[in-house]
Amino acid sequence: MFMMRYVRLSLLTFGALLHGQAAAAAAPGQPLSLDTAKIERLTGVKGKLDPAENAFKVSVPRADLNVTVAGVHMIPPMGLTSWAAFAKSGSATQVTGDLVLLEDQVSPVLDAVLAGGLEVTALHNHFLWDTPRVMFMHIAGQGNEDKLAAAVGGAFAEIGETAGAKGQSPKMPIDPKQSTLDPAPIEAILGVKGELAGGVYKIGIGRSTTLSGHALGNTMGVNTWASFAGSNERAVVDGDFVMYEAELQPVLRALRGAGIHVVAIHQHMVGESPRMMFLHYWGVGRTGDLARGLKSALAMQ
Repeated sequence: MFMMRYVRLSLLTFGALLHGQAAAAAAPGQPLSLDTAKIERLTGVKGKLDPAENAFKVSVPRADLNVTVAGVHMIPPMGLTSWAAFAKSGSATQVTGDLVLLEDQVSPVLDAVLAGGLEVTALHNHFLWDTPRVMFMHIAGQGNEDKLAAAVGGAFAEIGETAGAKGQSPKMPIDPKQSTLDPAPIEAILGVKGELAGGVYKIGIGRSTTLSGHALGNTMGVNTWASFAGSNERAVVDGDFVMYEAELQPVLRALRGAGIHVVAIHQHMVGESPRMMFLHYWGVGRTGDLARGLKSALAMQ
Protein backbone atom coordinates (compact mmCIF):
# COMPACT_ATOMS: atom_id res chain seq x y z
CA MET A 1 0.00 0.00 0.00
CA PHE A 2 2.81 2.40 0.90
CA MET A 3 4.57 1.67 -2.40
CA MET A 4 1.42 2.39 -4.46
CA ARG A 5 0.89 5.72 -2.65
CA TYR A 6 4.55 6.61 -3.26
CA VAL A 7 4.23 5.85 -7.00
CA ARG A 8 1.06 7.94 -7.28
CA LEU A 9 2.69 10.89 -5.48
CA SER A 10 5.79 10.62 -7.67
CA LEU A 11 3.69 10.66 -10.85
CA LEU A 12 1.71 13.66 -9.63
CA THR A 13 4.91 15.50 -8.76
CA PHE A 14 6.44 14.69 -12.16
CA GLY A 15 3.27 15.82 -13.94
CA ALA A 16 3.24 19.09 -12.02
CA LEU A 17 6.87 19.67 -12.95
CA LEU A 18 6.14 19.16 -16.64
CA HIS A 19 3.12 21.44 -16.44
CA GLY A 20 5.24 24.13 -14.78
CA GLN A 21 7.89 23.88 -17.48
CA ALA A 22 5.25 24.17 -20.22
CA ALA A 23 3.67 27.14 -18.52
CA ALA A 24 7.03 28.82 -18.19
CA ALA A 25 7.73 28.24 -21.90
CA ALA A 26 4.39 29.78 -22.86
CA ALA A 27 4.49 32.56 -20.29
CA PRO A 28 3.76 36.00 -21.69
CA GLY A 29 6.72 38.28 -22.07
CA GLN A 30 9.04 35.45 -23.08
CA PRO A 31 10.30 36.52 -26.54
CA LEU A 32 10.61 33.86 -29.18
CA SER A 33 13.94 33.83 -30.93
CA LEU A 34 14.56 34.76 -34.55
CA ASP A 35 16.77 32.67 -36.80
CA THR A 36 19.05 35.57 -37.63
CA ALA A 37 21.47 33.47 -39.67
CA LYS A 38 18.66 32.31 -41.93
CA ILE A 39 17.31 35.86 -42.26
CA GLU A 40 20.74 37.02 -43.38
CA ARG A 41 20.99 34.17 -45.88
CA LEU A 42 17.51 34.74 -47.35
CA THR A 43 17.81 38.53 -47.54
CA GLY A 44 21.42 38.40 -48.71
CA VAL A 45 22.29 41.11 -46.17
CA LYS A 46 24.10 41.12 -42.83
CA GLY A 47 22.06 42.42 -39.92
CA LYS A 48 22.18 43.56 -36.33
CA LEU A 49 20.12 42.35 -33.36
CA ASP A 50 18.61 44.84 -30.93
CA PRO A 51 18.31 42.86 -27.64
CA ALA A 52 16.09 45.49 -26.03
CA GLU A 53 13.37 45.02 -28.67
CA ASN A 54 14.38 41.51 -29.76
CA ALA A 55 14.34 42.90 -33.31
CA PHE A 56 16.78 42.07 -36.09
CA LYS A 57 17.51 44.73 -38.73
CA VAL A 58 19.18 44.30 -42.10
CA SER A 59 20.32 47.40 -43.99
CA VAL A 60 21.48 48.19 -47.52
CA PRO A 61 23.11 51.63 -47.89
CA ARG A 62 22.43 53.13 -51.34
CA ALA A 63 26.10 54.00 -51.82
CA ASP A 64 25.54 53.68 -55.59
CA LEU A 65 23.48 56.88 -55.65
CA ASN A 66 24.89 60.34 -56.31
CA VAL A 67 22.18 62.51 -54.78
CA THR A 68 22.26 66.18 -53.91
CA VAL A 69 19.62 68.04 -51.92
CA ALA A 70 19.71 71.81 -52.37
CA GLY A 71 23.37 71.47 -53.27
CA VAL A 72 24.23 69.20 -50.32
CA HIS A 73 25.86 65.91 -51.27
CA MET A 74 23.89 63.15 -49.55
CA ILE A 75 25.44 59.95 -48.23
CA PRO A 76 23.65 56.83 -46.88
CA PRO A 77 23.69 57.83 -43.17
CA MET A 78 21.69 60.93 -44.12
CA GLY A 79 18.63 58.84 -44.99
CA LEU A 80 19.64 56.91 -48.11
CA THR A 81 19.65 53.40 -46.63
CA SER A 82 17.12 50.68 -47.41
CA TRP A 83 16.27 48.50 -44.41
CA ALA A 84 13.96 45.82 -43.06
CA ALA A 85 13.47 44.85 -39.41
CA PHE A 86 12.13 41.51 -38.14
CA ALA A 87 10.53 40.74 -34.77
CA LYS A 88 8.41 37.97 -33.34
CA SER A 89 4.69 38.68 -33.03
CA GLY A 90 3.27 35.77 -31.06
CA SER A 91 4.11 32.63 -33.00
CA ALA A 92 4.47 34.64 -36.24
CA THR A 93 7.09 37.10 -37.42
CA GLN A 94 6.52 40.77 -38.22
CA VAL A 95 8.58 42.74 -40.70
CA THR A 96 8.61 46.45 -41.48
CA GLY A 97 10.94 48.34 -43.77
CA ASP A 98 11.75 51.29 -45.98
CA LEU A 99 13.22 51.01 -49.47
CA VAL A 100 15.21 53.84 -51.09
CA LEU A 101 14.44 54.07 -54.81
CA LEU A 102 14.97 56.22 -57.84
CA GLU A 103 11.79 56.99 -59.77
CA ASP A 104 12.43 54.36 -62.46
CA GLN A 105 12.81 51.69 -59.79
CA VAL A 106 9.44 52.24 -58.13
CA SER A 107 7.26 50.07 -60.37
CA PRO A 108 9.58 47.03 -60.69
CA VAL A 109 10.36 47.03 -56.97
CA LEU A 110 6.68 47.47 -56.07
CA ASP A 111 5.90 44.46 -58.25
CA ALA A 112 8.62 42.44 -56.51
CA VAL A 113 7.31 43.40 -53.06
CA LEU A 114 3.75 42.37 -53.93
CA ALA A 115 4.92 39.16 -55.62
CA GLY A 116 6.71 38.21 -52.40
CA GLY A 117 3.52 38.59 -50.39
CA LEU A 118 4.49 41.78 -48.59
CA GLU A 119 2.36 44.91 -48.30
CA VAL A 120 3.26 48.38 -49.57
CA THR A 121 2.03 50.81 -46.92
CA ALA A 122 3.38 54.15 -48.18
CA LEU A 123 5.19 55.65 -51.16
CA HIS A 124 6.44 59.22 -51.02
CA ASN A 125 9.43 61.54 -50.98
CA HIS A 126 11.53 62.44 -47.94
CA PHE A 127 13.31 65.47 -49.44
CA LEU A 128 12.71 68.61 -51.43
CA TRP A 129 15.10 69.81 -54.15
CA ASP A 130 16.74 66.38 -54.50
CA THR A 131 18.58 65.49 -57.73
CA PRO A 132 17.95 62.84 -58.90
CA ARG A 133 14.59 62.51 -57.23
CA VAL A 134 14.45 59.80 -54.58
CA MET A 135 11.31 57.93 -53.52
CA PHE A 136 10.75 55.89 -50.37
CA MET A 137 8.60 52.76 -50.29
CA HIS A 138 7.48 51.54 -46.89
CA ILE A 139 6.70 47.83 -46.58
CA ALA A 140 5.25 45.48 -43.99
CA GLY A 141 4.29 41.85 -43.54
CA GLN A 142 3.39 39.23 -40.97
CA GLY A 143 3.59 35.46 -41.08
CA ASN A 144 6.21 32.83 -41.79
CA GLU A 145 9.72 34.09 -41.04
CA ASP A 146 11.36 32.34 -44.00
CA LYS A 147 8.81 33.66 -46.49
CA LEU A 148 9.08 37.20 -45.18
CA ALA A 149 12.87 37.14 -45.33
CA ALA A 150 12.81 35.71 -48.85
CA ALA A 151 10.38 38.43 -49.93
CA VAL A 152 12.63 41.14 -48.51
CA GLY A 153 15.56 39.50 -50.27
CA GLY A 154 13.62 39.61 -53.53
CA ALA A 155 12.97 43.33 -53.09
CA PHE A 156 16.65 44.00 -52.32
CA ALA A 157 17.66 41.96 -55.36
CA GLU A 158 15.31 43.95 -57.60
CA ILE A 159 16.81 47.19 -56.33
CA GLY A 160 20.25 45.90 -57.22
CA GLU A 161 19.18 44.71 -60.66
CA THR A 162 17.50 47.99 -61.57
CA ALA A 163 20.15 50.30 -60.09
CA GLY A 164 21.34 52.70 -62.75
CA ALA A 165 18.78 51.47 -65.27
CA LYS A 166 17.55 54.04 -67.77
CA GLY A 167 14.67 54.24 -70.18
CA GLN A 168 12.04 52.69 -67.92
CA SER A 169 10.05 55.91 -67.56
CA PRO A 170 6.76 55.87 -69.50
CA LYS A 171 6.96 58.47 -72.24
CA MET A 172 4.13 59.45 -74.57
CA PRO A 173 4.16 62.96 -76.10
CA ILE A 174 0.61 64.21 -75.63
CA ASP A 175 -0.75 67.75 -75.71
CA PRO A 176 -4.16 67.86 -73.98
CA LYS A 177 -5.13 70.85 -76.13
CA GLN A 178 -5.05 68.53 -79.14
CA SER A 179 -7.04 65.68 -77.55
CA THR A 180 -9.33 63.73 -79.85
CA LEU A 181 -10.37 60.88 -77.52
CA ASP A 182 -14.02 59.88 -77.40
CA PRO A 183 -15.43 59.99 -73.84
CA ALA A 184 -18.22 57.52 -74.66
CA PRO A 185 -16.10 54.34 -74.29
CA ILE A 186 -14.71 55.61 -70.97
CA GLU A 187 -18.23 56.22 -69.67
CA ALA A 188 -19.37 52.81 -70.90
CA ILE A 189 -16.47 50.98 -69.22
CA LEU A 190 -16.48 52.84 -65.90
CA GLY A 191 -20.20 53.46 -65.68
CA VAL A 192 -19.59 57.06 -64.67
CA LYS A 193 -20.26 60.23 -66.63
CA GLY A 194 -17.60 62.94 -66.53
CA GLU A 195 -16.85 66.34 -68.02
CA LEU A 196 -14.72 67.32 -71.01
CA ALA A 197 -12.86 70.63 -70.66
CA GLY A 198 -9.66 71.89 -72.30
CA GLY A 199 -9.07 68.55 -73.98
CA VAL A 200 -9.18 66.65 -70.65
CA TYR A 201 -12.01 64.25 -69.81
CA LYS A 202 -12.37 63.96 -66.04
CA ILE A 203 -14.53 61.70 -63.90
CA GLY A 204 -14.99 61.64 -60.13
CA ILE A 205 -16.42 59.10 -57.68
CA GLY A 206 -17.06 60.21 -54.11
CA ARG A 207 -16.51 58.25 -50.90
CA SER A 208 -17.37 59.25 -47.33
CA THR A 209 -15.75 59.55 -43.93
CA THR A 210 -16.10 61.76 -40.85
CA LEU A 211 -13.70 64.27 -39.33
CA SER A 212 -14.34 65.87 -35.93
CA GLY A 213 -17.89 64.59 -36.15
CA HIS A 214 -18.57 66.16 -39.56
CA ALA A 215 -19.34 64.11 -42.67
CA LEU A 216 -16.88 64.55 -45.55
CA GLY A 217 -17.59 63.49 -49.11
CA ASN A 218 -16.80 64.16 -52.74
CA THR A 219 -16.69 67.97 -52.63
CA MET A 220 -14.52 67.93 -49.51
CA GLY A 221 -11.84 65.88 -51.30
CA VAL A 222 -12.84 62.33 -50.40
CA ASN A 223 -13.01 61.07 -53.96
CA THR A 224 -11.43 58.89 -56.61
CA TRP A 225 -10.82 60.79 -59.83
CA ALA A 226 -9.29 60.20 -63.24
CA SER A 227 -8.28 62.60 -66.03
CA PHE A 228 -7.83 61.32 -69.60
CA ALA A 229 -6.16 63.17 -72.48
CA GLY A 230 -4.88 62.25 -75.95
CA SER A 231 -6.59 59.97 -78.42
CA ASN A 232 -8.36 56.62 -78.30
CA GLU A 233 -5.14 54.91 -79.44
CA ARG A 234 -2.62 56.95 -77.43
CA ALA A 235 -3.74 58.42 -74.14
CA VAL A 236 -2.59 59.35 -70.67
CA VAL A 237 -4.56 58.99 -67.44
CA ASP A 238 -3.65 60.38 -64.06
CA GLY A 239 -5.59 60.62 -60.86
CA ASP A 240 -6.13 59.69 -57.26
CA PHE A 241 -7.74 56.66 -55.59
CA VAL A 242 -9.29 57.04 -52.14
CA MET A 243 -9.58 53.82 -50.17
CA TYR A 244 -10.25 52.33 -46.78
CA GLU A 245 -7.08 50.77 -45.36
CA ALA A 246 -8.17 47.20 -46.14
CA GLU A 247 -8.66 48.11 -49.81
CA LEU A 248 -5.14 49.39 -50.43
CA GLN A 249 -3.38 46.13 -51.28
CA PRO A 250 -6.10 44.81 -53.66
CA VAL A 251 -6.23 48.18 -55.45
CA LEU A 252 -2.44 48.22 -55.75
CA ARG A 253 -2.42 44.76 -57.30
CA ALA A 254 -5.21 45.65 -59.74
CA LEU A 255 -3.51 48.83 -60.96
CA ARG A 256 -0.12 47.18 -61.41
CA GLY A 257 -1.80 44.24 -63.11
CA ALA A 258 -3.11 46.72 -65.65
CA GLY A 259 0.32 48.31 -66.12
CA ILE A 260 -0.68 51.55 -64.40
CA HIS A 261 2.09 53.14 -62.34
CA VAL A 262 1.62 54.03 -58.68
CA VAL A 263 3.38 57.31 -57.88
CA ALA A 264 2.37 58.01 -54.26
CA ILE A 265 0.58 56.38 -51.32
CA HIS A 266 -0.23 58.46 -48.24
CA GLN A 267 -3.02 60.06 -46.23
CA HIS A 268 -4.61 63.47 -46.85
CA MET A 269 -6.19 63.89 -43.41
CA VAL A 270 -5.47 63.23 -39.75
CA GLY A 271 -8.06 61.93 -37.31
CA GLU A 272 -10.74 60.92 -39.81
CA SER A 273 -12.92 57.87 -39.17
CA PRO A 274 -12.75 55.53 -40.93
CA ARG A 275 -9.16 56.25 -41.97
CA MET A 276 -8.74 56.95 -45.68
CA MET A 277 -5.68 56.22 -47.79
CA PHE A 278 -4.90 58.05 -51.04
CA LEU A 279 -3.04 56.58 -53.99
CA HIS A 280 -1.87 58.68 -56.93
CA TYR A 281 -1.32 56.98 -60.28
CA TRP A 282 -0.15 57.53 -63.85
CA GLY A 283 -0.77 55.43 -66.95
CA VAL A 284 -0.21 55.63 -70.70
CA GLY A 285 -1.70 53.46 -73.43
CA ARG A 286 -4.97 52.94 -75.29
CA THR A 287 -7.88 54.77 -73.71
CA GLY A 288 -9.99 51.63 -73.42
CA ASP A 289 -7.19 49.65 -71.77
CA LEU A 290 -6.58 52.40 -69.24
CA ALA A 291 -10.28 52.63 -68.40
CA ARG A 292 -10.52 48.85 -67.96
CA GLY A 293 -7.48 48.97 -65.66
CA LEU A 294 -9.17 51.58 -63.50
CA LYS A 295 -12.38 49.54 -63.48
CA SER A 296 -10.49 46.49 -62.18
CA ALA A 297 -9.16 48.61 -59.31
CA LEU A 298 -12.58 50.13 -58.56
CA ALA A 299 -13.95 46.60 -58.31
CA MET A 300 -11.64 46.04 -55.31
CA GLN A 301 -13.53 48.67 -53.29
